[in-house]
Order: sequence, then C-alpha cells, then structure tokens
Amino acid sequence: MLRATVVAPVVSTIKHASMSNQKLLLLQPLMADGKQPDGDPIVALDSVGAGSGDTVVVTSDGRFARELVVDKATPVRWTVVGIEDGMTSIS
Repeated sequence: MLRATVVAPVVSTIKHASMSNQKLLLLQPLMADGKQPDGDPIVALDSVGAGSGDTVVVTSDGRFARELVVDKATPVRWTVVGIEDGMTSIS
C-alpha cells in the first residue's frame, strides 16, 4: 500500500469491460513525508469516492481488484481503498 494525492479524474471512452461504470483517478504517489512526489503518476480504480486534492491510500492487491469488479481477467492493478482524513503523530 502507498499514499497518493488525487490529481484528477480520468475519462476514458474505451476501456476493458470490467471497468465499465467504474470511476478512475489519476494519482501521484507520495514519499514517506507525505509531501514530495514519489515516481510517475498512476491510474487507479476508485472504490471509496475520492476527489481531486484528496490524499488516499492505494493498494496493488490484484485479488481485491478482481473481487471489486467481479472479473477474474481484469487488467486493474491499483485500487483506492481509503481517504486520509488527518494524521496525528503518536509519541
């Protein structure tokens, strides 16, 4: 799992049948500090209703993606599984 910032929704006129009626998001993965970008942007399936600017938790768990779209042959790799609502440091 990793943290990422939602850059924008992704619009696709043609996509795999398993992704029909699914919301796709363009995400920028973040480094451990939660501020600096970490690598190239990724496209992920949104399972929680995230929006632009949200910080989200993303997984590459293929089994979860296959269960979410109910398709054993889906090409989905990344899935948003949570929206960060704040962080508190514990000392």
